[in-house]
Formats: sequence, structure tokens, C-alpha cells
Amino acid sequence: MSQDNRDLLTALRACVGDTHVLTRDRHANDMAAFEQDWRKRAKGEALAVVCPASVDEVAAVLRACQTHRASVVPQGGNTGLVVGSVPDTSGQQVVLSLKRLNKIRAIDAANLTCTVDAGCILQNVQEAAAEAGLLFPLSLAAEGSCTIGGNLSTNAGGTQVLRYGNARDLCLGLEVVTAQGEIWNGLSGLRKDNTGYDLRDLFIGSEGTLGVITGATLKLYPQPVARLTAWAAVPGLEKASELLGMAHQNLSASLTGFEVMNQFSLSLVDKHFPQLHVPFWQQTPWCVLLEISDAESETHARERFEHLLESALAAEVLTDAVVAQNIAHARQFWHIRESIPLAQAEEGLNIKHDISVPVSAIADFCAATDRALQTYMAGIRLVNFGHLGDGNLHYNVQAPEGGDAADFLISHEKRINELVFNAVVQFGGSISAEHGIGSLKASTLPRYKDKVALDLMRAIKQSLDPQGILNPGRVLA
Repeated sequence: MSQDNRDLLTALRACVGDTHVLTRDRHANDMAAFEQDWRKRAKGEALAVVCPASVDEVAAVLRACQTHRASVVPQGGNTGLVVGSVPDTSGQQVVLSLKRLNKIRAIDAANLTCTVDAGCILQNVQEAAAEAGLLFPLSLAAEGSCTIGGNLSTNAGGTQVLRYGNARDLCLGLEVVTAQGEIWNGLSGLRKDNTGYDLRDLFIGSEGTLGVITGATLKLYPQPVARLTAWAAVPGLEKASELLGMAHQNLSASLTGFEVMNQFSLSLVDKHFPQLHVPFWQQTPWCVLLEISDAESETHARERFEHLLESALAAEVLTDAVVAQNIAHARQFWHIRESIPLAQAEEGLNIKHDISVPVSAIADFCAATDRALQTYMAGIRLVNFGHLGDGNLHYNVQAPEGGDAADFLISHEKRINELVFNAVVQFGGSISAEHGIGSLKASTLPRYKDKVALDLMRAIKQSLDPQGILNPGRVLA
């Protein structure tokens, strides 16, 4: 180890305490979880993992790293899907774990806000809001382990974007530590503040490349009086889109979630988690999971919901449907939907795509891209599911049955990505809807992002982080 690295480790221990700086010579086993990404696509080697417990300690760590020109990789729950929060293999980067910044700082029920540390687990924020009789609506499969800082740094989406928006829409203010170790306290609970550039939106979605989010003031909502969930079978993706239109027209703002799942994705859940009892999957090419939440009485909400489903059945937009009879039944439906990624992982390594296209173009996009992929490789298997309500699909590709999944990735991932991304652009979409760019898509982004936009992004990065120490190689290659 170089003298400069030894000096840096000494400085880091002075910032956060000796026990909160993990190094390979002392804590090799403990470091492993911080160095492996969730999908097991990449494994790095850090110089150290540093775990500060306050915003002042985060600032001190960044000042030390700035002095020693050491790269910093901010990390929350490490549940990202684009290799954006683990170190490279150089053994020179510092992983900055926010796991000890995990306090609910304040809940202001009158202002409908909650101020939290960035390391708070999403589920803990949901539960704290519920204890106050309120709702924090951000919801995604990893909510038991992902953190608010990670959610904001990637502008996470989830299952209720249709009504409540992305993480960006649920955040009123931020606390951020800059690359130079300065603290910006922008934890405003204001919904109107027209005093210059919106710095909050600059840091949200920047994936830790412009600053380290250490705290956030989040929007809360009244708890809905009624929440109803249905599972429906539809004969095609066009009909799913038609059902979405009917739901918008009949349910208006009460429509909270609208998910689609193709037959193969549900067959994997049935294969690997048969105890979940997936409804209808054998008899239909697509299933829809839709949910409403309403401030009116449950009786009135159920009447409107069932009227929508009956009208769709009569119009042959759907072929069958079942409404959850209680909360446990609704959770079972959602558990099936959220188990698709786990079932796909059980099936083997796969090529993931987190894409968005206009809702009006989704059926045509899928038809064209399905054909292109099957022409490229006979027997290729498509795990297609996601948030039809906001135009976001997880259009994933599995090797032909019996094929070598690892070899499939090595030999075909680049070409399959090209086919999918070219089609996405053709249909007016984006190659990343809610997962971010990370390092997996950093070299691909310039092919699909406007040049002027990229130049502006690089100028912002250079201005805020001229030494390039914050999460290098992420977003901008």
C-alpha cells in the first residue's frame, strides 16, 4: 500500500472512528457485501468502506478524499440494477456507505412532510408515515432494503408512479454534501420556492456523480379510505392498453397502479414459486394487475371498480378478472408481480432492459421488437412485465431453454441491446426509465442521448466535481 493511501486511511479513521472504516487487511469478509452488485454482474475491490453517522462526518470524509484525490462511490442499500454503487477493481476507491444515516428526523403532519436521513430504508419511511396516519406512496420490490438516498439518486419509479409520480415528484427538499465537502441544506418543506435554479432537481437522478444526498424532505399524503386491487386476464397487449384507457376514463385520479405481465414471466413465477398460485396464467397471453385508492367510501369505490371490470368483460377487452377480497388477498397479487425478477434470476442470468415508450406505442413496440429478437435467435424467451400505466416496461431477455445462460450474455448481450434500444428510439422512448445509467449503460448513452444534452451534463459535472472524484465512470463514460 502506498504512503498516500495509508495517509488517507488515517484521515478517514479520524473522520468517522476506527471501527467504521473497513479495510481488506482487517475486514475482508465484511467488505464483500459492499463490493458485489445486487445482480452479481460485477464485483469490485475497494480501498476502504467508510460508514459515517452524520452529515458532518460525510463532509469530513469528502474533504479527506478531495485532498488525496481519491474516488468516492456513494452507496445506499446497494440494490441498484445498473452497477452504479460498487467500486471498480482498482483497489483504490472509497465506498461511502450511508447505512448509519438512518433516522426519521421529523414528521410534520400539518405540512404533510417527512424529513429523513438518506440511509433510511424505504419501508421504514412508509411505516413511519403510516404510524402518523399518513401515506408515503413510493413502493418498489426492494423497499425492504433500498434507501431513500438511493431512491432519489436514481429517481426511482415503482408501482404507483401513475398517480404519485417518481421519487423526484415526492421530494420537496434535499441536504447534499458536495465533492469539496461543503454542506448544502435545502431541506425545505415548501411547495413553492421560486428563488433561482432548482438545485434539488439537479441532484435527484444524478446517481451520486454531482454530490452525496444525506437527507430529504418528502411529501406525505392522507391515507386512502379504500384500496381495491384486481387481477385480470387480457387477450393481448392492445387490449391491456384499451383497458388502461377505460380505467382512466372511469376511475380518473383514483387509479393508482396498472401493471402488465406476459405469460412467460408468470410461468417462471409458477415454476419457481408454485406456492403463490398465479391466477389465469395458463389461459391468457397477458395479465393485468390494477389498483385504485380512493378517499370515498369503500362501497362506492368497489361499485365503480366492479363496473369498470364488468364493462371491460362485456366489451371483450378482458376475458376474466378477480377482485381481491381483503388486504391479504391484494398483497398476494402484488407478491406475485414482485416475484417475477426473483423467478427470472432463478431461471438463470438474463439481459435486463428498463425502457419506456409512450403508452400509445407500447403494443406496436413489443410486436416489432419481439419479431426482431426471434429473427435474431430462434427460441429466445421474453420476460416482459412492468408499469404499463406510465409506459415503463422491464423488457428482459432469457436464453433459449436449455442454453448456457452465461455464454448467452457474453455472446449476445451487445447485439440484443442494440436491437432493443434501436426499437425504443424508433418508437420515441428512453433506454432507461427508472433504473438509471450506472456503469452498464454509460458507454451506450452517447448513441441515444442528444449531443447538446450530453455537453450540458458534462459541463455540470466539471463545474461541481472538477477533480472527478464522485462515482467516476457512472452516467458519463
